[in-house]
Amino acid sequence: MLRIKRGILTLVGTLFAVCLIAQNNTSSPFSCYGLGDINDNVPNTYRAMGGIGIGMRNHKVINPSQPASFTACDSLTFMFDLAADLLWTNYGDDEGRKNKINGNLEYITLQFPLYKRYIAFSAGLLPFSSVGYNISLSDSINSDYHYTTNFYGNGGISEVYGGLSVNLFDWVALGANIYYMFGDVANSRGVTFTESEVKTVLQASETSVSSVRFREGLQFFHTFGKHSFVLGGIFEDQRTLKSDYTVAESTQLDTVWVAEDIADVPMMFGVGASYTFDNRLTVGFDYARAYWSKVSAFENIDELRDRNRYAFGAEYRHNPLGRNYAERMFWRIGCNLADSYVKKVKNPDFMVSIGMGFPLRNTGTVFNVTFEYGHRGPAASLKENYLRMTFNAAIAENWFFKRRL
Repeated sequence: MLRIKRGILTLVGTLFAVCLIAQNNTSSPFSCYGLGDINDNVPNTYRAMGGIGIGMRNHKVINPSQPASFTACDSLTFMFDLAADLLWTNYGDDEGRKNKINGNLEYITLQFPLYKRYIAFSAGLLPFSSVGYNISLSDSINSDYHYTTNFYGNGGISEVYGGLSVNLFDWVALGANIYYMFGDVANSRGVTFTESEVKTVLQASETSVSSVRFREGLQFFHTFGKHSFVLGGIFEDQRTLKSDYTVAESTQLDTVWVAEDIADVPMMFGVGASYTFDNRLTVGFDYARAYWSKVSAFENIDELRDRNRYAFGAEYRHNPLGRNYAERMFWRIGCNLADSYVKKVKNPDFMVSIGMGFPLRNTGTVFNVTFEYGHRGPAASLKENYLRMTFNAAIAENWFFKRRL
């Protein structure tokens, strides 16, 4: 009966997450390009370490960014991870600045073993991209005609994933995720003139996505006494998304045109490595490259470029068995440098992060909090600074064992 109740609670939580994650979770003007702000789907634990994850294996962490890592889970443990964030953004140009606050559920994932420590399964709901902006610019033509240009967008693409990982020998793991992507992205722009004799010009577009994609992962791992090493890689092939793209324009005549399957996700690969000493200190590095310049997104292939992403991070725990609670806490730090996949954004995005993990006594559950500071721009003169605070509960319970009578 207890397991049935747990299953019902998990299902209710998942349905609740579907409703929340589908809402937009950004107010960045940079999300007006392409498919919006892309999420790397790194768990909050590793986000505090700069967003590494490809070379990470940890029995306390569900890591959907690396499907080969699922077999790191304990063979008797069911895991559940739920995260929410609060985002403060400051953006603007030479004419002024503006602040915006957003908050939302970030992701929900679960993981459990299927056969001892050799086969494991994971599933969850993740954000793929977010769109949310509202910009107004005023100008005039030869001081005769005065107009205001409005740019507005909202929505996003979410994805449900299921992943399977298999251990080969005692030092190799293979894994694969399948993602079902769904959601709507709406963008509009309009030019409104103060002078009544000039017609207002409006254009609105909406993209609806319902498609699948895949990710494969590989990890090599070994422990020598107090020293543990992990080397990992991931790969995704280029895929055309099953989507509908609708554009409506209004000037003197109203026009509507519809296209199908014109948005792609790129081929990408990533490599990562980590080193752990005595189960206390972990350091890691990731590199990933996505070939956006080879795909079309809303038929603007000439506006896209390849995205390189570098991440560095470290975690320290003074004494996992210490009597002092501070000795058992996790302390994390990291940084991240990533190119925008849009050519107009010249400078790479930069982010630094710190975080803490609060373990519960006599259980594998850990509560984590992460603080990120990031900077983006310029695109022309547009710049953005943000501060994100993310909380997650990584719950681990022993479900798969027989009680003795």
